Amino acid sequence: MDDKRITSTIKRYKHQKKTNKIVKVLLLSIFFMLILLYFVFGIIYNNESFCISLDSNLYYEQGVIIYDDPNYKVYRSELYAKSPESFDNISYKWLPEDIDESNGGSHNGKNYLAYTFFVENTGSQVVDYYSELLVDDVIKNVDEAVRIRVYKNSEFVTYAKLSAKNTPEKETTPFAKDGVITVDHKTDFKPGDIDKYTIVLWIEGSDPECNDNILGGEIKISMNFVSEHTEI
Repeated sequence: MDDKRITSTIKRYKHQKKTNKIVKVLLLSIFFMLILLYFVFGIIYNNESFCISLDSNLYYEQGVIIYDDPNYKVYRSELYAKSPESFDNISYKWLPEDIDESNGGSHNGKNYLAYTFFVENTGSQVVDYYSELLVDDVIKNVDEAVRIRVYKNSEFVTYAKLSAKNTPEKETTPFAKDGVITVDHKTDFKPGDIDKYTIVLWIEGSDPECNDNILGGEIKISMNFVSEHTEI
């Protein structure tokens, strides 16, 4: 083998070695990026789908508390609802008629989330509060077909986004605006008064937007109880 062929072979070897090194670095970078994304999405979406929070001012200044167990009435700044094991589309007609009669906590059914909790005035004066029901995050526009029903002291309203035609979905109240489902102002909340809430969330199978495009979608919502409401 002459010197030119030896030199050419060495160059090809070095080039191949350099290329292999670059490929390994790229593959490792992609691997670690995927791990990071896995943990980020795990933190966001493997936790509860529904969170309730209480403004500390409502407790410290007005004596308002939230709880999901009538036998355990203590101050808590947050409550969390467990997510159902699966979320396939269903009809609102399939929901139990007595779904709001739970004694408290998570009482999910097949393909729907149901959570009951209480707001109580343990103070000594008449107060008021605001409740804000918000959409915190959405993947694959699953909120287009989601229904959120809010029972308050046995009376309920079912909320949904406007349809693709910009009209209200059947038997629903439209979201107040993008990211805000509804805001309610409770007044004349006397000492000893208790408001019972049940939140039900499902994917409505009769919604035209309930199609393959939302498969694998996720949604997180929250309900905040605050002493003052600021436009979001």
